[in-house]
Amino acid sequence: MTDLTQPIELQFPPSIRFGTDALANLPTWVAEKGYEKPFVVADAVNAKRLALLGLGEVGCFGDVVPEPDIPNLKTAVQAAEGADLIIGFGGGSAMDLAKLVAVMVGQSLELSEISGPHRAPPRMVGLVQVPTTAGTGSEVGTRALVTDPETQSKVATESRHMLADLSIIDPMLTMSVPPFVTAATGVDAMAHCVEAFTSKRSHPIIDEYARQGIALVGRFLKRAVENGDDAEARVGLALAAFYGGVCLGPVNTTAGHATSYPLGTRHKLPHGIANALMFPHVLAANAAAVPEKTAIICEALGFATGSAEDIRAGAKAFCAALGLDMRLRAHGVPEDDLGNMADEAHAIRRLLDWNPVDLSRYDIFSLYTNAW
Repeated sequence: MTDLTQPIELQFPPSIRFGTDALANLPTWVAEKGYEKPFVVADAVNAKRLALLGLGEVGCFGDVVPEPDIPNLKTAVQAAEGADLIIGFGGGSAMDLAKLVAVMVGQSLELSEISGPHRAPPRMVGLVQVPTTAGTGSEVGTRALVTDPETQSKVATESRHMLADLSIIDPMLTMSVPPFVTAATGVDAMAHCVEAFTSKRSHPIIDEYARQGIALVGRFLKRAVENGDDAEARVGLALAAFYGGVCLGPVNTTAGHATSYPLGTRHKLPHGIANALMFPHVLAANAAAVPEKTAIICEALGFATGSAEDIRAGAKAFCAALGLDMRLRAHGVPEDDLGNMADEAHAIRRLLDWNPVDLSRYDIFSLYTNAW
């Protein structure tokens, strides 16, 4: 754990617009910047509500899948040819794909040429991010993840050139999100904050964003799940997701996300529910190494700290109260694949090396077994 004497760099989009009806400002911004050929990257649901952007007829790739892979990315890049502005409109998958499309369009690049840290070139087009869920915080981040279907692993790309020119966080766009998705994405936002808060490279500046994000999820997530029209809860969760996105930049996630990734790549579980399923087990496994921070997390989410089993039970109950079935087997994960998943997760060193506890392959297998 670091202190305030340690250097840290926070990167934000040049313009962030947050609040009710913030999206109404997009057409004016586009006109002022002189963009003439905006192109939207969206999932199938949001591709049907492009009118909300207020831009009239625009090109759109509306086939973003929940766990986008390299073929999905290539198709999106081809579809965006000729655009001068890319707009990510949707959840984390749409916004991640929009980042990659923005740095690849018009440049004849393969993902392998830009993946990893700081290899992507400057964009030739503008980039706007408009989240429609309160989860990933991708709208303010510099990273994007897509799946390589040959290896069934996620390929991470990070570059300051994938930072949006404008991020519009309009909580009203999340009002139609159904309860299950609200719950899963809310836990994802919380996981970003928790993992950054307990990371070996946590920093006091980021800790404050993380604490606020966790507290907001603890206060508002169940309310939003139970009543999707609760405007105050939707605003609170949108802010929590933003704080989680800030945490991802200089600190990032640890074992929670490393163990959740195989659930998405191998078994197509949505990212949010994958994080929710692993959250109680990782929180409990890390508790002894970061007891004070674990106590803060437990209090914010409304359950008492104690033994590792007490913490696991409290976190599972928090997620179950959101309507989430917390058994891997209930989501179609076969028991005979837990070992393969442990192998895959243990190899994600870019995340696991920063976890507060050194988890062996057997430790990870045990986490999956408990979760199954």
